[in-house]
Amino acid sequence: MTVSLSTHAETPLEQKRRFEHGGTTMAAGHRVSLKNLSAWYEDQHAVKGVDLDFEPNKVTAIIGPSGCGKSTLLRCINRMHEEIPGTRVEGEVLLDDQALYSDAVDVTAVRRAIGMVFQKPNPFPTMSIFDNVAAGPRLSGTKGGDLRERVERSLRSAALWDEVKDRLNQPGIGLSGGQQQRLCIARAISVEPEVVLMDEPASALDPASTLRIEELVEELKTRYTIVIVTHNMQQAARASDTTAFMLDGELIEAGPTEKIFTKPDDERTERYVSGKFG
Repeated sequence: MTVSLSTHAETPLEQKRRFEHGGTTMAAGHRVSLKNLSAWYEDQHAVKGVDLDFEPNKVTAIIGPSGCGKSTLLRCINRMHEEIPGTRVEGEVLLDDQALYSDAVDVTAVRRAIGMVFQKPNPFPTMSIFDNVAAGPRLSGTKGGDLRERVERSLRSAALWDEVKDRLNQPGIGLSGGQQQRLCIARAISVEPEVVLMDEPASALDPASTLRIEELVEELKTRYTIVIVTHNMQQAARASDTTAFMLDGELIEAGPTEKIFTKPDDERTERYVSGKFG
């Protein structure tokens, strides 16, 4: 069964992809598969023939030293890489069995199905907390009580509702750094994506806010497939089910997080996770 990548409202086919979890209807996670994926910036070969699967309702951490291609790989998944002049992508990215780089696929719909949370919290500076979360659903035609319900549900899912419910009309930019990042997560999930990508989501946050983001990731994976780029080894070990190690644009190895951190197959992985380089 495939995911619809058009821009229209949810179809009966998409509705069938939902399941019951704890008495609440939630979206089932979907598999993302990379097949011989390569990416360039002009002549710089940043990602080199990567084959990797991201399992449904699991958290996959991508680790590796700065400049190894982690963030580029992430941006290829929801077709943001192509927005940079002089870039190109070869290979395949599949959402379940749909090829995301097919000419028949709507790019806007890809980015709706695969949400993105960036390294630095980036709430829309001129918008209220409510409007930050409501922006995406409004574009897809959600209005009135349905919109208010969607905003509340998203803020609850991002563990932010209780902190902001009495000040929804205040600017999102006025929140603390950790709250802003959770607001950005609420904004990303407000359009009910299938996959959530996170690029160093806690690198600019204090330890307490970092822990809250990690707890939130654990909660969100019941509904979404999550891919998180991080250079924080402790965070990868705590927050992920699977870890993939990249070096110089290549995927060195991927596997269960415990194995990658305790008994990796490749010596380079062992040297990196033990802090001998990077």
